Amino acid sequence: MRFDVYSPLALSLLLSALGPVIGRRVAPALAVRVLTSAAVVTAAATAWSLVLLAAALLGDAPPVIREAREDGRTVADPVPEAIGLAACLALVAIAVRVTRAVRAEHRTRRALRRLCAGHPADTELIVAASPVPQAFAVPGRPGRILVTSAMLSALDPAERRVLLAHERAHLAHRHGPLVTAATLAAAADPLLGPVRRAVGFLVERWADEQAAAAVGDRRTTARALARAALTAGGSRGACALHFTDRAVTRRIAALQTSPPPPLWPAAAAVLLLGTLSALLAADATSDLLRQLSGALY
Repeated sequence: MRFDVYSPLALSLLLSALGPVIGRRVAPALAVRVLTSAAVVTAAATAWSLVLLAAALLGDAPPVIREAREDGRTVADPVPEAIGLAACLALVAIAVRVTRAVRAEHRTRRALRRLCAGHPADTELIVAASPVPQAFAVPGRPGRILVTSAMLSALDPAERRVLLAHERAHLAHRHGPLVTAATLAAAADPLLGPVRRAVGFLVERWADEQAAAAVGDRRTTARALARAALTAGGSRGACALHFTDRAVTRRIAALQTSPPPPLWPAAAAVLLLGTLSALLAADATSDLLRQLSGALY
């Protein structure tokens, strides 16, 4: 336990360092899935490791431990009490961060659903009269595409097809839950912030690639993305799935080249990191249980 319990924290840093690299070299669809999966598992392992560290504060509290020491049996504290206290404070901070992230996500989804209210259930495309050029994929059953009139008027017919294909890709591949999972993982483990940003960028790249395949023209897709970004200007979207973002230059550049390959070995390495963090947290738990068992018998 003395070493394994800290391993998920170190692996969080390693995963955050690898996230941007994986995003540049691995196909977006595969990179999003493996990074999100690894982030969720690593965040859970990190939180559980903090629980184990916080248990150090209980070293003198349980009667079995106190009685064991009174009987002359040695029961060593697994970690210093200062670390246990720090782990308790970290767990409180994590609870606050996760609660805020859940509430923010709920507010965003509720606001988008209100914008779509009153339309027939089979209506996929909703056009809102607004001078602000924006486009959103609204997850749900059914999923909707919300586009403002200003955005549509800024694009020619071919570029509109790109826009709609992009947003349909978000809905078809359930990018909303993937981004939400990565967001909650980063809330539970702030060290995974770079992974969350990589996932947010990669779902847009994934949708770009799907749109390019749907219209059969990568140059038209890049042009539509550039025009949408220029039209949006300084406006900011309220949803993580918006068509334009601050990394639009990188997305346009990626569309000027061939799609990146799957690179399964790199993806497997990322999944291995997540699995390793879970295994090390489980090993630390086993060590703590053995120690408590030695105090009982």
